[in-house]
Amino acid sequence: MLIHTRKVNDSHIKWQTLDAMKDTKPHRREDLCRILEPRGKGNRLSATTRRFLGASLFLALTVITIQSSIAVGQGVVKIAVFDFELDDRSFSGGIIDQDAIDSENLKNSTEEVRRMLEASGRYSIVDVSSAAGGVLSAGGILHCNGCEGPLAKKLGADQSMIGIIARVSRTEYSVQILVRNTQSGAIVSNVFTGLRMGANYSWPRGVKWLMKNKIMSVQHAE
Repeated sequence: MLIHTRKVNDSHIKWQTLDAMKDTKPHRREDLCRILEPRGKGNRLSATTRRFLGASLFLALTVITIQSSIAVGQGVVKIAVFDFELDDRSFSGGIIDQDAIDSENLKNSTEEVRRMLEASGRYSIVDVSSAAGGVLSAGGILHCNGCEGPLAKKLGADQSMIGIIARVSRTEYSVQILVRNTQSGAIVSNVFTGLRMGANYSWPRGVKWLMKNKIMSVQHAE
């Protein structure tokens, strides 16, 4: 423990420094003042200093407690991630139907997004399987005009997420991810990859890049 001395009226006052508090856990303002109790003479001056230091430390502990309570209260965001869909704009779109490999890579893309969100610790994934019929009856995510927001709200989610993979050609594509606030309907994020090279097997890789660089990085900074 460190000891500081200060000369007042030809006498010395010995004070315990804040290092003494490392082994204690005061919870009341009176306890803080007791720790800072002076030794020796000069009690008139020490009482004022003691009250000031005690009040300062009590205020600091109060601020820390409030900040911790706010952080706990914010919690994780409940997000409903709907299955990613394909928007085939290629020359063969409308002629050649979506095949099994396309469907598999759309599924892998969706699962990769859910995995990344949950692994971040900032999101809780809401099961959307019960809303699949509603999406289908509305014509799919591409044509339902923002139906994912109300559907996700009914599921108890704070946010909804959809993903569209646009196939420009058999070896070119782009990815769009849109996040919406389910309470207000406002768009939280709407990001794109730009044109990327690769066939359908590369879609999950493009989705992962977009999540990492345009969704997760921004929300981590916030």
